[in-house]
Amino acid sequence: MSGIHQFVPMLHRRDAVGEHARALRDLLRAAGYPSEIYIELPDPETEGETRPFRSYEDDAAPGDVLVYQFATRSAEAGWLQARPEPVVVNYHSITPPSYFGPWNDGIARSQVACLAELAGLAPTAVLGIAVSRFDEAELQAAGCRRTEVVPVVNASGPGSPPDPDEEARLAGWAGDGPLWLSVGRLAPNKRHESVLAAFYVYRREIDPSARLVIVGAPTEPNYAAALRRYRTRLGLDQVVALRTGLTPGQLAAHYRSASVLVSLSEHEGFGVPLVEAMRSGLPIVARAAGAVTETVGEAGLLLRDSGPRGVAASVSEVLHSPDLVSAMVAAAPGQLTALGVDDAPRRLVEVLGAVARAACGDPPPTK
Repeated sequence: MSGIHQFVPMLHRRDAVGEHARALRDLLRAAGYPSEIYIELPDPETEGETRPFRSYEDDAAPGDVLVYQFATRSAEAGWLQARPEPVVVNYHSITPPSYFGPWNDGIARSQVACLAELAGLAPTAVLGIAVSRFDEAELQAAGCRRTEVVPVVNASGPGSPPDPDEEARLAGWAGDGPLWLSVGRLAPNKRHESVLAAFYVYRREIDPSARLVIVGAPTEPNYAAALRRYRTRLGLDQVVALRTGLTPGQLAAHYRSASVLVSLSEHEGFGVPLVEAMRSGLPIVARAAGAVTETVGEAGLLLRDSGPRGVAASVSEVLHSPDLVSAMVAAAPGQLTALGVDDAPRRLVEVLGAVARAACGDPPPTK
């Protein structure tokens, strides 16, 4: 059987793209396809699971399909463009360079180069797989001739059970007050500073007992440092926790313990935390930007304006409206079904299998 191999610039654990790639590898192997993950840069945590991408030149076999997990700049893009094998672009969105310009010129330049790589690779790919309709539009604009929408596979299933020790720790820290939760990389497009501002207003004008946890890896160090300084200036050091490197069980405990998920990201290609919140029965207040609207549907309160007083008032409305929360929670299962999240593993293997059969000249399977 032909192999379906993945290429990712760097394979991280506890990262949306990295966990998607690892889950897809396991799904492909379970379906009988030889499947390896090739990387440009090693991560010590996953080094045993990967191979240098140029070593594929020695591993190549007739009928192989190459899947590029496209999210950041990499030398892999140009290399794949020149390969004779059919290439599938699994697109996870590119954060516009303008978000990083004020913080990190190097990252901003890298994002500009990433957009150029997409423009070069998309027209030559046999298929583009987007994780949302929002991302599909970006793929099509880049010149991808054939596209499919399949959500990230690591958002499927019930997830890990909450860690009881973490639940107890959060209960002791938050007390009887409402617990806000915001999950996402500490990057400028996520707008965690807007969450801090809204939380400040909420505590000052609505409920001084509230607590906030922001969970996310510090992707851009200057922004992450500024976020911590802003927390201090607002006098919130004792009531706002910044967490990273959580285990799946610890993260699940945060969803279980929280009163509301607040997401004010301005550019979102899908939004795994939104799905995790829906699965946990957690009400959502989110900015209607990027793919958030299609991801959340009726399972959350969507905002056109992320001004601090408006957000604070919206959170208060949710936390003081049991009927509204019940409606959101009741809408979540149907929204997850409409997104096709639970069907994503089967669907993605099916789509890639069709490309592999075409590469080998095999007829499609009979139903």
